[in-house]
Amino acid sequence: MYSINDFSMDFFRLDGKVAIVTGGNTGLGQGYAVALAKAGADLFIVTHNDRFDETRDLIEKEGRKVEFFQTDLSIRENINAVVDKCLEFYGKIDILVNNAGTIKRSPLLDYKDEDWKAVLDINLNAVYYLSHEVAKVMVKQGGGKIINIASMLSFQGGKFVPAYTASKHGVVGITRAFANELADKNIQVNAIAPGYIETNNTAPIRADASRNAEILSRIPAGRWGHPFDVMGALVFLASKASDYVNGHVLAVDGGWLVR
Repeated sequence: MYSINDFSMDFFRLDGKVAIVTGGNTGLGQGYAVALAKAGADLFIVTHNDRFDETRDLIEKEGRKVEFFQTDLSIRENINAVVDKCLEFYGKIDILVNNAGTIKRSPLLDYKDEDWKAVLDINLNAVYYLSHEVAKVMVKQGGGKIINIASMLSFQGGKFVPAYTASKHGVVGITRAFANELADKNIQVNAIAPGYIETNNTAPIRADASRNAEILSRIPAGRWGHPFDVMGALVFLASKASDYVNGHVLAVDGGWLVR
């Protein structure tokens, strides 16, 4: 048991830790990966493509190790391969960031069955299966951190994205369910819900003057977020500083949800 005198900024350090980040080579995922590296962690990044040279350079610049594993997380067998390969490279898993995701946009009445399945396979099923397998490792190790990436559409309905909305509501449910069963095993399971962030994926929305103005009018901070804005939240939830935080969904949204 710690006293208040024991608290140290070192509690936010991740030296000697190993983190898996899915979709960690672009956008917000890249921000999460670099944040972990800056805090001292080594990285195992799961990607769907081979565009990861920039991310490698950013992480190695921090003096940290990084391994990339290219695979399709919608295939169940590949989940086990992710865990096996990370253990092969590093021998342990301290942190899991379930960031990989996809979105298919279409009016509800035109929405295709195959689009529903494709989104749920990556955004929800892969989160469950990978968390389930990593949790087994963490239990043997005596603890760990699982951080899921939720969304503003974990709280709202949205339009033209029924599968994405359902999956992100489900991510919050998985976060809470896993937290209930793993908390007494020293595994903290939480989620981050990013608001409207400037990434390549949101470029078309920002380019639409009407839609961009509509979004900005609801953000009390008066601006879109940047990947930088979520990096501190990620490090906090991955670190010892958050050991008594469990089952929480941390919105990093500039105030969007309270407007």
